[in-house]
Amino acid sequence: MAPEQLSTEVAPLVRGLTYEEMPVGQVFRTARRTVTETDLVNFVTWGGFTEPLFWDASHAADGGYTGRLVPGALTYCLAEGLVLQTNVLHGTGLAFLHMELTVRRPVYVGDTLYAVVETIGSRPSGKPGRGVVTSRVTVRNQRDEDVLVYTPVRLIRGRDYEAPAP
Repeated sequence: MAPEQLSTEVAPLVRGLTYEEMPVGQVFRTARRTVTETDLVNFVTWGGFTEPLFWDASHAADGGYTGRLVPGALTYCLAEGLVLQTNVLHGTGLAFLHMELTVRRPVYVGDTLYAVVETIGSRPSGKPGRGVVTSRVTVRNQRDEDVLVYTPVRLIRGRDYEAPAP
């Protein structure tokens, strides 16, 4: 087989799920990831999170925090990355439509996070070949404590999805 034929004749190793493959009640867990000082510094610098809670350990301690506090936005980003690394949406995700987010407890540098993803809504969209899937993503630390919960609503390809004509 010639190399130029590989992309069209060899099935991909990774394929995300269609919305039909995401029924209500489906649950899976991601891999784990430890939050590092480098993660905190890079995120705070990149995003402009110049709040003293994240830069000044004594200020955070005055607020009752017991370590290097991590912004909820970073916790969300790390969790979303863990979800995407499962490849559940690889090639099937079309759009991120909406989200609600609740921070349940602080996350600190050194905490190890993972996410539990449960499908809580799945329906066809108004256009053929697409569906709207709502999930509850519960982010937990190394003690299995819920630290953050968010509910993304996504547009996902269906089995019969056809790309729009150019």
